[in-house]
Amino acid sequence: MKHAQAREAAAALFNDQRNPFGAFSLGSETHHAVTIPDAVRRCRWIAVDINASAFGLYFVSPSPERARLVACFDSDYPGTAVATKFISGANGEDMVRHSRLSTAPRWWADDGAAGSRQAFQSLAWAEPTAPLAPGTSGIAFPVHADRGQCGLVVFLGSEIALTDDTLCEIHARSFALFAAVARIRPGDTGRTRSISKRELECLKLTANGNTSEEIAKLLKLSVHTANQYLTQSTQKLNAVNRNQAVAKALRLGLIE
Repeated sequence: MKHAQAREAAAALFNDQRNPFGAFSLGSETHHAVTIPDAVRRCRWIAVDINASAFGLYFVSPSPERARLVACFDSDYPGTAVATKFISGANGEDMVRHSRLSTAPRWWADDGAAGSRQAFQSLAWAEPTAPLAPGTSGIAFPVHADRGQCGLVVFLGSEIALTDDTLCEIHARSFALFAAVARIRPGDTGRTRSISKRELECLKLTANGNTSEEIAKLLKLSVHTANQYLTQSTQKLNAVNRNQAVAKALRLGLIE
């Protein structure tokens, strides 16, 4: 199924009055405001529907050279799950490249979860991939939104239940979820203080996987100053840490 078909499937869900975001629609600019806690709750509902034990929504970083996934939230929200740290690291690079080119879901199964592997193998429209986090089974749905934003909605669990029919429905719901999150603006979550060009540069380099030391070297700053810029941008974005600040900046289109 191509990207356009997935969007059509999502629209069909809305027309069938099963829209998880009330008045929101992919083709309309008018919709009820959605907050991150709203999105977490609705992602949890999807997880319950497919018997997943954990989930996460990720944005793709802007750099083609150092591709990585940036977590917007996961099932431990407002905290961060251990699996998310693996998915946001080197383990997610191949999935980033895949999500930029294809909307085909990808699954993986832990060696000890034979039943999970068998269930995923029965899906016609899904591809196997290397585990995104060690010792887990799961499925990742590539998703896209306006302004060229793309990402993944990931579900983990050893007893995930999906058929080809429900696979398309869950993918459509994941598209709707990601589009709604991508449309959240500062006015929906409180006014964002002005962020300087230097602060945005530091955030973008962080999104690309650079450490404070690497950022300092690239921008010809001291490590202390680079950390200061990151701290200031994190505070201005009302984020709890720099990773959450990066996710928020990507979502708001402040860095691309």
